Formats: sequence, C-alpha cells, structure tokens
Amino acid sequence: MDVDAYVAAHNAEWLRLEYLINRGGKLTGTEADELVELYQRAATHLSVVRSASPDPALIGRLSSLVSRARAAVGGANAPLWRDLFRIVTVSFPGTVYRTRFWWIGCAVIGNLFSLVFAIWIVNNPEVQASIGTPHQIQQLVDHDFANYYTEHDAGAFAFQVWVNNVWVAALGLTSGILLGAPTLYMLYMNQKVIAINGGLLAAHGKTELFFGLILPHGMLELTAVYVACGMGLKLGWTVIDPGRRPRGQALAEEGRAAMSIVLGLIGVLLVSGAIEGFVTGYVHTTWLRIGIGVVAEIFFLAYVWYFGRKAIAAGDRGDAPDVPDLAPTAA
Repeated sequence: MDVDAYVAAHNAEWLRLEYLINRGGKLTGTEADELVELYQRAATHLSVVRSASPDPALIGRLSSLVSRARAAVGGANAPLWRDLFRIVTVSFPGTVYRTRFWWIGCAVIGNLFSLVFAIWIVNNPEVQASIGTPHQIQQLVDHDFANYYTEHDAGAFAFQVWVNNVWVAALGLTSGILLGAPTLYMLYMNQKVIAINGGLLAAHGKTELFFGLILPHGMLELTAVYVACGMGLKLGWTVIDPGRRPRGQALAEEGRAAMSIVLGLIGVLLVSGAIEGFVTGYVHTTWLRIGIGVVAEIFFLAYVWYFGRKAIAAGDRGDAPDVPDLAPTAA
C-alpha cells in the first residue's frame, strides 16, 4: 500500500474529525452525526494501516485519534467521587424516601409483633420454660445479655457486628425478588429474637436494662434492617405487579435502585456498629447512651427526608442516571 497516497486521500477526514473532537459539547445535531461517522471511518482506516503498513508514526496518530473520538462519542467516565456523591445525596436517600411506606410498614408491624410476643412471654411461665432451663434464662438475664457488648475488644466487635448486619440487610433486600417470602422470614426471625430477649428480661424485672442496652445502637440498626426489608418487599411486589412498565424493565430499574440502598446501608450500619461497639457497653450513663442513639436516628431520618424529598421532587427514582444507548441523530 502507498502510505503517502493513503494519507493524502484521507487526511482531510482525520483533520475534520480532530476539529469536531476539540469542539466537545458544542456540536450541533448534524455535527454530532458527522463525528460518529468519521470516528467509524477512522477506526477502519486504523485497521487497514495496521495490517498493510509498518509506519509507526501513522499508526500512532490514528490510534490517538480513534481513542479520543471513542471517548467523545461514548462519553468519558465521570470521576468516582461524583458517583459516590450522587449515591449519598440522590440515589440512596431518594430510594429510601420513595419506598418509605414499605419500610415504615415493616417497622410498625415488626415491632407490634415483638411487643405482643414479649408480653406473651412475660405472662406465661410455661413459654419461658420452653425457651430454656431456669439456669440458662438466669444466666442470660444476669450476665450474658449485658456482657455480650463488652466481652470482646470494642474495635473487633464493632467490625464483626457491622459485617454481619450488612450481610443480613443485603440478604433480606436481594432475596425479596423471590416474591418477598425470604424477606418476611428474615424480618420475623429478627423480631422474634428481640421479643425473646425483651420478654425474658422484662419477666425478671430488667426492662430498663433491656431498653438501656438495645436502644443506643438498635434504633439506627433496626431502621437499616427495615429499610432493607422494605426494599426487598418492593422488589417482590414488582415481580407480581410491575405496573405500566414491562416486567423486565421494572425489575431492572428497581434492582439498580436497590443497589444504591445496599451501598448506602453499608455506611449507616457502620455508624450503628460503631455505636454498638464503643457506646452501648462502655458508656455507663443510660440517658447518655440512649441520647447518642436518638441523635443518630434523628440525623438519619432528617437526612433521608431532606435529600429524599428533594430527589423525588426532581423526578429522580434512585435509578442510574439515563444514558442514551443510541448515537445522536440530527433533527
């Protein structure tokens, strides 16, 4: 192949492509179409030159041109911090706010169940006996429940709690696609454990101890669990009733929004884990322990309501931002 003749034949196209690339976002519709067409031609030219010409300078020039054109056509990747900022200020709070009736429902129904179950345990010694032997129950009431928060190194305990809670939340959320049945079971087991511990301590006159140790971290931790379960049930209901959207599209959109919930809850559960590891067992003033938990809970709810309402008002559903799959076309 005559390299000089090939360059002479196509150099004007390459210069025009470089000009369009340098104009960036100022292109008209016609120029955008031209950019795509010239990019495809340049890619073909590069392939021809690589196979027929050993000229490294020409190959380098065309490689750089095609690479820059590809970025201009497909769009450059946004910085990671911008994606994280969007998750924190838009996707996560927007999705939590949009699904608020699902997770608030989980919280109300779950805690009513725990309350009724705990009262049943308190008023029925035979139920208490079915849970454990008198020695086991006394050990739990007098030692194990309180010692659980201090028997391990605070940092290691906080990390362990964080990892476990993230796993539980992610499992409850993602398994919701199975029509919500695993999510409901996980919520039931979680509330059952709370009821058993609360009922046994209340039956032995230690209700204050129970709430004094469970509330500091439990308010934020349980809220995170309810948010995960609420989103899981929303996914399950989307399978049953996708609304006006095709079922595949609805599941894809809700699934992407659910992933923002998972990412956001990692941070929320990190805070609750830190409170459980460094506050619950080590701050000995009950009102101060609970006060720290109340502040964390209020801050989270205020954050969700402020940024979530703002996101929904802007028409954002917590899904990934729309990215066109087709090349721009002139009107």
